[in-house]
Parts: sequence; structure tokens; C-alpha cells
Amino acid sequence: MRRRRFLEVLAGSAAAGLFRPLLPSAAGATPTRRVRPGDPAWPDEDAWSALGQQVHRRLARVESPFGAGGVTPELLKQLENPYFVGDKPWATQSAGWAGAWTSSPSAYVVTARTAEDAAAAVSFAREHRLRLVVKGGGHSYQGTSNAPGSLLVWTRPMDRTVLHDAFLPRGCEGKVQPVPAVSVGAGALWLHTYDAVTSRGGRYVQGGGCATVGVAGLVQSGGFGSFSKRYGMAAASLLEADVVTADGKIRTVNACTDADLFWALKGGGGGTFGVVTRLTLRTHPLPETFGAVLLTLEADSDDAYRALIERFVAFYRSALFNPHWGEQVSFGSRNRLGVRMLFEGLDRAEAEEIWRPFLAEAERAGSGVRIAADRAVVSFPARDFWNPEFLKSKMKDHVRSDPSPGAPANNVWWASNQDELGIFWHGYESTWMPESLLNENRRKDLAAALFAASRHWTVSLHFNKGLAGSPPEAIAAARDTATNPAVRRAFALAIIAGGASPVYPGVPGHEPSETEAREEARRIGLAMREIRKLVPDPGSYVSESNYFEKGWQRVFWGDNYARLLRIKKKYDPTGLFFVHHGVGSEEWSPDGMTRLRS
Repeated sequence: MRRRRFLEVLAGSAAAGLFRPLLPSAAGATPTRRVRPGDPAWPDEDAWSALGQQVHRRLARVESPFGAGGVTPELLKQLENPYFVGDKPWATQSAGWAGAWTSSPSAYVVTARTAEDAAAAVSFAREHRLRLVVKGGGHSYQGTSNAPGSLLVWTRPMDRTVLHDAFLPRGCEGKVQPVPAVSVGAGALWLHTYDAVTSRGGRYVQGGGCATVGVAGLVQSGGFGSFSKRYGMAAASLLEADVVTADGKIRTVNACTDADLFWALKGGGGGTFGVVTRLTLRTHPLPETFGAVLLTLEADSDDAYRALIERFVAFYRSALFNPHWGEQVSFGSRNRLGVRMLFEGLDRAEAEEIWRPFLAEAERAGSGVRIAADRAVVSFPARDFWNPEFLKSKMKDHVRSDPSPGAPANNVWWASNQDELGIFWHGYESTWMPESLLNENRRKDLAAALFAASRHWTVSLHFNKGLAGSPPEAIAAARDTATNPAVRRAFALAIIAGGASPVYPGVPGHEPSETEAREEARRIGLAMREIRKLVPDPGSYVSESNYFEKGWQRVFWGDNYARLLRIKKKYDPTGLFFVHHGVGSEEWSPDGMTRLRS
């Protein structure tokens, strides 16, 4: 089995599904227990046939080659292609998480091409008390887009993109001004969206860094991309959405219509409040250039490494803590500092001049630091950053192309995301790092914590996933989202994560190692313990977080959680939409099958 440690993102046993004793439900709160395949109340063939007719024969049983023993070398090779994975209703990008969940197919899938298809599936699941799952991109680390024995609403085919010179949300006439925007279907992926908006449209839309992440899921969870330090969160750009709620109604929501639900969709978590079928996002003027600084610095000793980390923290605060700079720096256990940072609005000469003092100190005789041969500073027209032709011709070492016969020309992805395909997570920890840690009286503490944590596992600071240092308008827009307010005061999101890939539970020769998983999870936990000495009351990003996070309501949403829960009960009183650690999920058993209280 080929095994790789996944240290950072550039960019189970079915969720411990044991039943707990049933508790009395509040009057009128139904269902108490959902129906599983094989139960007497499971819909019969006539019922499924009627649903199939209603959705124009877009209903099918989900047949997984894993369950059927049909895993071949050819299939394993195809699973290295994220577009192949995304085009299969039984597949997810992550294979699972040790002690938490394993990828498990639904019983049936409605391949939704219209909002009406999604509405029919939602009503069927409600009436028959089925476990319902929504999947677009299928990237969820937490396994929220799959559940065994469920009905899947698969939005992948809903990928239409429409650019607007002046978009006005429905019902907002005379209340807001029209703005440039893009409308995308819920199944759209970010690379394709960027290609339409930026490569061909000459505008920028704030989205995710990974090319094959779904637009809808990322926006509903808040959403960060390489240039969020400049443009803010993806959710803050949401102008309008079409969503199917638990009653089967198709709603168009915005700041003027169903404003409470609209707010909840801006960071309240995907698959929790309904099935989003279309989103309209504000677009922004495109800067002249995007670029990257790629470096690896190696220290000769622990003392030299401590000094290097201290210098970098001070350098970041003085030179990089501004809207131009995003992405990440990693601090490794082998005394390596890895720089994988992107910038916008600068040319190559300007970027090199900014980094010159820091690198000059590293090159000084006696510094105890070496700069590895992978050093590079590049800059190119922003319009080419997601242009498939440019990527395949000028950046061929950094991208992969879909090898499937007849694949669209814009099916490309970043090579740095390859290890996420088939990853089986051993551990994942994250926390937002408050801006106050960059103050002169705290920098030594921050550097010491990064060094101490790196003795156990690699720590990555994702600067684009904290809004401190962003323009005032980006921070103001974030205030009107459901994301934990801690993001507005954070200069970075610290991520400590690891797993093995490609790994497929139940496939001989490709199964996970429980021993390695436990050991790596232990080390990841020790590393985060050092960081949390500085951040005793952490907040974190719901999409990139610990599956076993304690106090997740406060960690993911802070003071916004109470409001989110009220909205959840208003639009989904019976809890039809359930995801792990989603709003209202504390009322259910871990597998989402049994309601414990209401």
C-alpha cells in the first residue's frame, strides 16, 4: 500500500452509529426514529417507482464497487482523479477518519438537475422518515455528505454559470444597488467557476483554494480561498440563494426575503438548513497580478530554528500582515520552515524586495539556516491564474489534468491536493490565532509555541483563513455572516493534520493501519496542546476541524449559535437535515437516526 502523510492543505464505522436509549420527545416532535433499509416501514418498490417518475427517472439505487468486491487496479487508478471521484454518487474524496467514519454509500440517489428534483426528494424523505444526505463536491472531511442507508440528493449536475453585469436580488428593488455578480448551480466546482468568472469574464469571485471543492458547500460553511485576506469570506459575498427547505418548498432567499434563513446559509454549515440549488455571489475587480513565494528554509540546530521562527513571526507582522498576502507557512519537526504563500496586486520585483531583508538574514554567514533549492518567486497576469490552457502549458509541474476520455479541457486540479484523494484521516486539529499574538510582547510566546508544537507534528499557519489585516469592508461583511466572530480578530488559522493516502477500508492491501492512526492522532493532539496554551478559548473553522471537537457549538459559531438554532427549528422543526456537528445535531444520535430530544 502506498502511504503518505498528509501534513497540510495547500492549497467508521459509520460515525459511531450506536443507538442510545430513547428519551421522551416533546409533543408533536416527529420522527423519533428514522427508517432503515430492511425495516418494515422502508418504502416499497411502488413508492420508489413513484418517486422515480416524479424526478423524471433520475432516481437510482447506489451500487458501490467497494461493497460488491469490484475493486480493480484500474478502479484504484481512476480514484486518483478527483473528477472521476466527484462524478460517482457512491464516492467521497476522503475515505474516512480513524475511529469516526468510513465512506459508505446511500441506498438511493436522486440526481438532481432542477430544484424541483431536490424538492421531490426532500418531501419523500420527510414523508417516509428517511435519513437524507446532500452532496455536491464530496470534499467533507467530517463525512457529512454520506451516510449508509440514506437517500442522497446529488447536486453535481447543477453546474450552470451565469455572469451578471448588474444583479439585483429578488424583492430588493429600491433597497440595494445592483452589483456585478455570478450565479452558479449547487454542483459547480471552484476551478470551473474561476475559469468562467476570471479567465473569461475578467472579474474575481471569492471562493476556495482547492480546484474541485464544491461552490455550495464551501459558501455554506463560510469559505476561504487564497486571497481571502483581500476579499474576505466567500459567504460574505453571497447575494441570493435558491434553497429547498424541509417542507419541500423552493425558496429564493436574500437580505430582503427570508433574511434569517439567508443569514444562516452564510456560514451556518452545509446540509443543515436545506438543499441549496443555486447561489449568486458578488464579483470584484480583478487585480493586475497574482503570484507566489515558494521557499524551504532549513535550520542546522534547534537553537537556530527557534531564532528563525522568531524572525519569521516579526517579519510577518511588519511586512506580510496586510491584504496582499495569503496561504501558508509550515513549521516542521525536522527544523524546516516551509513557505507556500500567494500574493495579489504585486509584481515579482515588488515581492522579492519585500522578502529581501528576511532572506538576507538567512543567507548571512553563521545564521545556521540554509535556503533549499526549491526557492522561487513568480508573478503572472491574474486572468491566467485559473486559465486551464495557461496552467497546462506554463505550470505543468503544479497541475494535473483529467485523463478520462472526452473530459472537459478545464478539468484540472492542483498537484498539491493529490494526497487528499482517498485520504483516511488520523487526526485534524485547528484553531484561529488572535491578532494579539503578533504584538511585540507576545511574539516570543508565539514563536516558542510553534517550536514546541513542531516537535510533535508539522504546524501550518493559514494566513488567508483569518481576517485580521484585511480591508475594513471585508471585516464588516464578515459581521453579517454566521461564522464564529473570532475569525475577524484572527491573523491565521493554525492547522495540524495527518492521515494516510490512498487508503480504502475493506480493500486488501489498501486498508488503514489502526496502530499508525492512533500514534499519529496522539502526536497531532500533543502539538495542538502547545498551541492552545496560547489560545485557551479557541474558535475554529467548521470545515477544517477536529471530528471529536468538544463544545463544537461555541467553537464553530460562538455567540451566533443560539440564533442559528432558532432558525433551524423554524425551518426544519423535525430535524430532517442532519450532519455531524451541525446546528441542532445534539438532539440526535451520532448517526442521525434516532432523535433523543427536541
